[in-house]
Amino acid sequence: MCGIVGIHGKQKESWISDSNSRQLHRGPDDSGVFKDQSANLALAMRRLSILDIEGGHQPMSTPDGRYTIIFNGEIYNAQILRKKLEDRGAKFITDHSDTEVLLHLYAFDGEKMFSELNGMFAFVIYDRLQKTLFGARDHAGIKPFYYFHQDGIFAFASELKSLLALPFIKREMDFQGFFHYMSLMYVPGENTIIKSIKRLPAAHFFKYDLQTSVLKIKRWWTPKFSEEITKGHHWRDWAARIRSTFYDAAKRWTLADVSVGCSLSGGLDSSAIVGSLSKSGQKVKTYSLGFTGEGEKYWNELPRAAVVAKKWGTDHHELILDPEALLEDLISMVWHLDEPYGGGLPSWTVFKFMSKDVKVGLTGTGGDELFGNYGKWRLLEGNILYNFFVQQGSINKEDFKKKFFERHYYFSDDAKREFLSVQGGKMEDTAALLFQYFNAANSKSVRDRVCFTDLSTQLPEEFLMMTDRFSMAHSLEARTPFLDRELMELVFSMPADIRTRRFNLKYLLRESIKDLLPSEVVHARKKGFVIPIKLWLRGALRPLVQYMLNPQRLAKQKIFKPEFYTTFVEPHLEGKADNTNKIWSALMFQLWHHVFIDSSSLDKPTYNWKDIVS
Repeated sequence: MCGIVGIHGKQKESWISDSNSRQLHRGPDDSGVFKDQSANLALAMRRLSILDIEGGHQPMSTPDGRYTIIFNGEIYNAQILRKKLEDRGAKFITDHSDTEVLLHLYAFDGEKMFSELNGMFAFVIYDRLQKTLFGARDHAGIKPFYYFHQDGIFAFASELKSLLALPFIKREMDFQGFFHYMSLMYVPGENTIIKSIKRLPAAHFFKYDLQTSVLKIKRWWTPKFSEEITKGHHWRDWAARIRSTFYDAAKRWTLADVSVGCSLSGGLDSSAIVGSLSKSGQKVKTYSLGFTGEGEKYWNELPRAAVVAKKWGTDHHELILDPEALLEDLISMVWHLDEPYGGGLPSWTVFKFMSKDVKVGLTGTGGDELFGNYGKWRLLEGNILYNFFVQQGSINKEDFKKKFFERHYYFSDDAKREFLSVQGGKMEDTAALLFQYFNAANSKSVRDRVCFTDLSTQLPEEFLMMTDRFSMAHSLEARTPFLDRELMELVFSMPADIRTRRFNLKYLLRESIKDLLPSEVVHARKKGFVIPIKLWLRGALRPLVQYMLNPQRLAKQKIFKPEFYTTFVEPHLEGKADNTNKIWSALMFQLWHHVFIDSSSLDKPTYNWKDIVS
């Protein structure tokens, strides 16, 4: 795992090192810089050494010096690909570096290099002869990639803050991104919260011509959904295939020359990973989190996790945490996230806990997207609007678009225009953006279209973004076996009526691995991370809420209207209403604005939220 950064078209000696230093946490083990003065190009990286620790230094070049690569991620079938490349005449120098495999793969196959790649990655390869940069992001968007492209300058990095360290990039907020954030509590799509910075979408590659400054972006992978309908037949055959492929995926994703652990919540996904690895004979380290005080009433994963750990005899570790202890790190979380985001706080603590013992941590992220375990699926199956529009053959009706997607909003598009000071009339509706992905899916099935929308937005830019930032904040490489490419392609090739069933979501996964898990885990209802934010806003965080969202501050800032306080904040603080999500999303935005826009420095904050209000 690494952090990568590059600049073309405008250089000062210190810029590349300043940008690279902003992501020290992503790679404290090693660093490297490559410069081609004649091309006005600089590449750099920070490395967290996981594979081929001695031989995997980057930037890495081919012996003839034509190709140079910087790479963030892991390729889990690298040794299979290496053997095939050797058969084609490739000469390898390192012992087993997956970075070198990517380098030779591009030298042989160019843009067609992705046909067999299985892993998580964001990389850039410089072709000294053709004077081009070629880069890509993995099929699921596990690894991040941000870029700036204006006025003959192209700069890129693993984290947004590394680009903001460059003096030619303005810290100017994108109000359209903010508009979407207030509905979803994350920023979706190719645009970011910073006006001049974009993200490379998941499953896309780019080619940049250094001589003309032309940037071209193309999709290299698209999920192929099955159109077959089986009406429930042969599901046991599919369950057997899922089991076998999942076994292989879990083992692949433990590939490392360092210690590996598993985050264990006691839920189906993380328990399945632990069970499959244990069944294969591996001694597994597991890590679980529990709360004391008020937090224990909301969420505590320890009892179910302990049952799984006991079944397989794992090396089990538990952390008991007072929820308010999380708040001490709140400003650090905001800085590491780069963009406003309101979720995932317990994940920060789990990754921090794991990083004291291991360098690689497996998580169950992706299982819900693969097997349809979110409430959207139930809404689709039982939604009157859905059934009506399907029967009428007009699924893209405006009413369906707004009513379906707005069911999952924190703020509707109309409410945003009422309570935000931004020029809402000129803003694209968030529903319209999501529906672009919905319509782009290569399937007639509405379930598949919703799945494709999630794969293109919420999965990479919310869940995987948070997983990457919070794990990398502690120099821990987080891995997601459910997003193994071979497993994903198998699941999407299944008939939709087998993959998901009304009111029996994830049933196929349960059937596939039920012998690996205690019965109370197999049949347990999904229970996500729930923490007592409602109480925090009225209690421990009350001074921060009143400081950041008071009417006078809002009027001066001109982002929220002052009425936001009297309509949402005041009734909540008085216990007359529960406006937790609306206030929390606004508060996390205000903290982001404080750290990234108002602050004169982009250095990691050394203060906590109490220092802001004191």
